[in-house]
Amino acid sequence: MSNVHRTNEPDVTLERMGSLDAVFVAAEDRVNHMHIGSVGIFEGPVPAFPLIRAVVEAKLGLVPRYRQRVREAPLSVGRPLWIDDVHFDLDHHLRHSAVPPSEPDGLDRLVERVMSQQLDRLRPLWEMWVVEGLPDGGWAVISKVHHCMVDGIAGSDLLGVMMDRSPDQHPPIAEPWAPGPEPTRLQLARMSVTNSVGVAADVAAGAVDSFLHPFRAMGRLRDVVVGTEQLLAPLEHRSAALTGPIGPHRRWLQTTATLDDVRTIRAAFGGTVNDVVLAVVTRGFRSLLESRGVELAGQAVSSLVPVSLRSEDARGVFDNRVAALHARLPVDIEDPVETLTAVRAHVDELKRSHEVDASSTVLAAGDVVPPAAAAAIARMLVHSQEWFQTVTTNVPGPQFALYLGGRRMLAAYPFVPIAGHIRITIAIYSYCGTLYFGITGDRDHTADLGVLVDGIGTAFRELVERARVRPG
Repeated sequence: MSNVHRTNEPDVTLERMGSLDAVFVAAEDRVNHMHIGSVGIFEGPVPAFPLIRAVVEAKLGLVPRYRQRVREAPLSVGRPLWIDDVHFDLDHHLRHSAVPPSEPDGLDRLVERVMSQQLDRLRPLWEMWVVEGLPDGGWAVISKVHHCMVDGIAGSDLLGVMMDRSPDQHPPIAEPWAPGPEPTRLQLARMSVTNSVGVAADVAAGAVDSFLHPFRAMGRLRDVVVGTEQLLAPLEHRSAALTGPIGPHRRWLQTTATLDDVRTIRAAFGGTVNDVVLAVVTRGFRSLLESRGVELAGQAVSSLVPVSLRSEDARGVFDNRVAALHARLPVDIEDPVETLTAVRAHVDELKRSHEVDASSTVLAAGDVVPPAAAAAIARMLVHSQEWFQTVTTNVPGPQFALYLGGRRMLAAYPFVPIAGHIRITIAIYSYCGTLYFGITGDRDHTADLGVLVDGIGTAFRELVERARVRPG
């Protein structure tokens, strides 16, 4: 189902934002920044900046959202709209910077500053920073995109679109582009009315279907009720050591693991790549809580785990198509192998439940309720939610090399936002045989974030060692 509804007025085209996309717009404020991103590390030397600019400019036609901005509907009658930015200027979005080679962590500090700034809502919601001066002679690209434009899978697809599969690509030539005219208030009002009629029609259609197929409707309702209870079930023994109010500034650390090590662990103990990832994240949080003096008996860390609902025919469509699981990470288990076994069993149970059905229904509420109400729900969930202590998102990326300006991307670290009372989030992205972890924290409350990162690395080493000595 498409999240975008189009309508054509004389001389102007407006696009209605998808319901889940609009959630991320409504939830954002000066503290809760709703952008995701990545940090690509490239082999040197850095290409001439005009060449990189030419490559990016030529790719813009493949990503229409990169030259569109968000326009709120009059009186918030409808969901926000996408309109062409008649003042689009690539130089506002493609930046050029450098870090002192004498500062080994200079790139990390720059990433933290860039990601601590809210995107300008009066312009298209993305930035790319080309960064020179890495200690080994390499260079980096910091990519920053509002969550209303992409989810994890769409963000991975976007990375592939903006880069090349070969270092021998000829410098591209940008196609001419002429923005549509700025819509008038009358055209915006007409679109809002059309949106409202569309929502009412969707609600009416759902009511008719339920009347004609009552048993099917009752089954769906039962699944959603059961799944919602599981999704939002509070933990009886949950530490408050990980959550609390956040500020506008971010901390960002990274670590890596090889997919070969993950295969070794899976061959010995079973499970999926995601099971292994959740298990080592669990061990990382155990280390962090231990260092903070938290009593671990009976404790579990409550993590929101996004689940992609994107079908293959929707690859390359830049929007959000996700649901969520409520995973309980058993930080009270001392042994790493027993931790993995418990995580496997828990995730298997979640897969048999109806949490994904429930969360997809809740997240798509904007399709069946007035936009103003959907926006209020979104803000409430982000600003006052107490069900989750962290977010863990694992996105598969390409296992082939990508290039920009003829230079190979050597590493790709992800960034996901924190929001509400969640002070730590973890993103994992796989690229060319490596898992890249990007851990985001609230700068004022996670000075010890390195303990979590070290705990993840230690967990990988422990599991690999145990796997290699496992009999048979």
